[in-house]
Amino acid sequence: MDEDSNARAYLSGYADGEGCFCVSFNRSKRHRFGWEIRPSFSVSQNGDRAEVLELFQRTLGCGTLRPDRSDRTIKFESRSVSDLATKILPHFERYPLLSSKQKDFERFATIVQLMHDGAHLQSDGFAKIVDLAAALNASSKKRFERAAIAPEMNV
Repeated sequence: MDEDSNARAYLSGYADGEGCFCVSFNRSKRHRFGWEIRPSFSVSQNGDRAEVLELFQRTLGCGTLRPDRSDRTIKFESRSVSDLATKILPHFERYPLLSSKQKDFERFATIVQLMHDGAHLQSDGFAKIVDLAAALNASSKKRFERAAIAPEMNV
């Protein structure tokens, strides 16, 4: 394995333990169906060990670093659908996660690809994304339940 492959494998292992593939929904009058869909990939670390977050940013060629005031850490985060589809997903497809988090990644990847293809702009695609997101990180508390986001849409 070359140095770049080693770094990429390390980042996948790190994300397997500390990363989060998330899709959030926010009410929005300017978005079709009244909701903005926001997929993101993030990893947090204490400020004194932020070099690994810089490695994520440098290696993946996207994302931002910012303080996370909720837990006083630094966060690497990528929220651009284009960057998620063309940089984040290919990385984790080539260097897969080894834990059950891989299933969350696969759901997340489907959501991002649907959005990248514009499916979220059609009612059936939007409803499919809502359903996939409801199953993503199933043990985490959801701000909005699926029925509140797409009650009249059945897939």
